[in-house]
Amino acid sequence: MASFPVELLFGIYLGILTGIIPGLVSWSLGFVFKYFTGVTIPGFGVVVLSVALAGVNGGLLALADPTITQSANAVTVTTAILVVLMISLYAHSRGDQMGATFPKRLSLKQLRERTLAADVRGALAGRDEARVRVVGEVADMEGYPPLSDDLRAEIRDSEWTFPADLRISELEARLAERLKTEYDLGDAAVTVDERGRAAVVAAPPFSGLSKRVPDGKRAVSVNALVPTGVARNDEVTLITPDAQVSGTVVSAKTQTTTAAAGPDPEATGADDDEDADDEEGVPQPVRAPTTTGGEGRVTVAVTRTDAEPLLKADRARVVVESRGVRREYELLSLLRRAGRRFGRVTVGAGGPLDGATVGEANVRSAYGVAVMAVRGASGWVVAPKGSTTLSAGDEVFAVGTRGELDAFREGVA
Repeated sequence: MASFPVELLFGIYLGILTGIIPGLVSWSLGFVFKYFTGVTIPGFGVVVLSVALAGVNGGLLALADPTITQSANAVTVTTAILVVLMISLYAHSRGDQMGATFPKRLSLKQLRERTLAADVRGALAGRDEARVRVVGEVADMEGYPPLSDDLRAEIRDSEWTFPADLRISELEARLAERLKTEYDLGDAAVTVDERGRAAVVAAPPFSGLSKRVPDGKRAVSVNALVPTGVARNDEVTLITPDAQVSGTVVSAKTQTTTAAAGPDPEATGADDDEDADDEEGVPQPVRAPTTTGGEGRVTVAVTRTDAEPLLKADRARVVVESRGVRREYELLSLLRRAGRRFGRVTVGAGGPLDGATVGEANVRSAYGVAVMAVRGASGWVVAPKGSTTLSAGDEVFAVGTRGELDAFREGVA
């Protein structure tokens, strides 16, 4: 006869082995009843069913049956029955909990448009916001040189704040764009989970200042009294004794000043890579890089003709121009509120759109989308007419719901 510890361990093993099927049944019953009816099955009924499924004659009465309690393997059988009971009760409680929290109407669209978990959201500045932090090592993007150790560490230690109601797909797109903007990355890809943890794959900056200067422009730096809040891409007018030049800011930085009472905080320039913490050990939210105002230097992108008077001037006066209201942003906002999206579809060789005109394709009737523009080898065609011919490789920009755009992509592939 085996010793008591051996019989106990054998009973646990036997209970786990025989409790798998009863556990699955208990979970299924708890989930199904709670999901469809909102009713919780009594645990006692689940336990009785589980013991019966485990093949124990007499059910719970087997624990008081003399033929079992006084048998040679009484410890093993009793332990196995207790293990089956615990597995069944635990599986039932988990199934009941999942049935209460599982979405009542689940679709593939909802799975794609899931948002962050509720417990990772918070209220910041009176708004519901969520923090997304980078976890793990920042991976190198295939086909590009590796990131520097300093840049990799800076990205890894960053934390970002977004509106809490954004879908995860939108969070990934926004974070990738902000990473490219803040760190001048050549490219970035981001994956965010429901806990707000981001995995980042990034390519290093292609170059320094030359990457920000548009084609056909020149970058010129001048000393000036820099207005507070000047940031990259601001439109400014530089006034010199000989000329008045308009350009786009590609870099700006104010000088550090020192007072009698001690050094002031360093002015933050549009090229600064780090934001100072207001309090020691308390990281501050990432802010768009702007100047603090004061004496400094401004680098602007101007035409070749306008670059000459700036190069001759020792100093210039900076006037920030209003950029007005971007009507395209208003249009996108209206479309989004109406449940519409922009989509880009490339015309495939030999596909239904290859060689057809916009009128012949009749995509509005077939797919419910409207063609807003076409970009081909000859350039852009905005609001194309029905006689506009589409060719393989052309990019068609259409407006419709997400489902309509998906159907359009599949139909013309």
